Amino acid sequence: MEKPTVALVYQAVQALYHDPDPAGKERASVWLGELQRSMYAWEMADQLLQLKQDVESCYFAAQTMKMKIQTSFFELPPETHIALRDSLLSHIQSLKDLSPIIVTQLALAIADLALQMASWKGCVHTLIEKYSNDVSSMTFLIEILTVLPEEVHSRSLRIGANRRTEIIEDLAYYSSTVVTLLMTCVEKSGSNEKMLIKVFRCLGSWFNLGVLDSNFMANNQLLMVLFQVLQRDETSTNLHEAASDCVCSALYAIENVDTHMPLALQLFQGVLTLETAYHMAVAREDLDKVLNYCRIFTELCETFLETTVKSPGQGMGDLRTLELLLICAGHPQYEVVEISFNFWYRLGENLYKTNDPALHGIFRPYIQRLLHGLARHCQLDPDHEGIPEDTDDFGEFRMRVSDLVKDVIFLVGSMECFSQVATFWKLGVRAGGAAARDCPYRSALHQH
Repeated sequence: MEKPTVALVYQAVQALYHDPDPAGKERASVWLGELQRSMYAWEMADQLLQLKQDVESCYFAAQTMKMKIQTSFFELPPETHIALRDSLLSHIQSLKDLSPIIVTQLALAIADLALQMASWKGCVHTLIEKYSNDVSSMTFLIEILTVLPEEVHSRSLRIGANRRTEIIEDLAYYSSTVVTLLMTCVEKSGSNEKMLIKVFRCLGSWFNLGVLDSNFMANNQLLMVLFQVLQRDETSTNLHEAASDCVCSALYAIENVDTHMPLALQLFQGVLTLETAYHMAVAREDLDKVLNYCRIFTELCETFLETTVKSPGQGMGDLRTLELLLICAGHPQYEVVEISFNFWYRLGENLYKTNDPALHGIFRPYIQRLLHGLARHCQLDPDHEGIPEDTDDFGEFRMRVSDLVKDVIFLVGSMECFSQVATFWKLGVRAGGAAARDCPYRSALHQH
């Protein structure tokens, strides 16, 4: 490929998005793909971003920059790295109001550059120092700080194990600074929903990397804000989902509970306060929020599973955690209880390994109530005719119930399941027999 002019590249981008002829679009796509693989892509992308002509050309350029840094960073001599960094930071600042997707692409490019550019020491500190006092820069600063931890384990980046370890240690060192910045953003923005969503996404990203200090987080106001948002009935769907994702990430990060005790206790107590909010979401028939709460309750149970089995009813082995999941099992939509299946599988596996009759006796009533709830969920509508399909969503749910029953049947005994089958049979006769003939408990009992 000969070096193209920026005008020719812009023309090709316009053809890609706006040419009414499909063949023209295809030719533009092939040519632009060839350009992206060439050395000229660096310069052309930089010039397009400087021109700032429209969303399409800037998006193509930002995406090209990201791709080149991810896959072809070796093409650039080390002496050009600082200029590239400064150029990208200038672009993201000047384009911050054009489109969120362009900001995200440039943020990814900057993050991937920081991870590969060993000479850029303390990149988090540099970015916070440079932009944290400028309110208009806060949006893209938080976006960079969100994608940076996410990119550490990216398979697209050619970084060795030693460099990755160095990066993680560096991010851990500055993690408390990031959390303090996020809390400052919340205080300055008040109840600005878009900013809260960005803050929770960023916090979740740092939890996922596993570098946040547990003692620092346990006493941080941001944790309280997180649960306040989840407790409020008026919280919007998008904000509720972001807060729920963040809590789930936090719970997953402390799975080794003994080494994160202060934070574990705060999260444990925080989640237990959400039961009333769950009931309110059920009353308002807000399925999105109901599913979010069930995800949080399930993650809580998964995180404290070993504690619950070792010391049921004591401290963070509090069996109210199981009560929360059984409350969810009572929701009329089977999609809700299905979220918790993996926990019940794991609980059954743990109890089977312990082979302790006294311990089994403690958990038996919970499994009995679970089976009763599942039996109701597996019932067919009274007006259903014929045998249900195994391949539709409901059929697959019933198959998963059957698998779960096989894993927990040892706790309750066959007679308990036979009583459930009897219930099915009666209901099946009333519904024309299909429910009884196709009861998912039958195959579980047969194998048992």
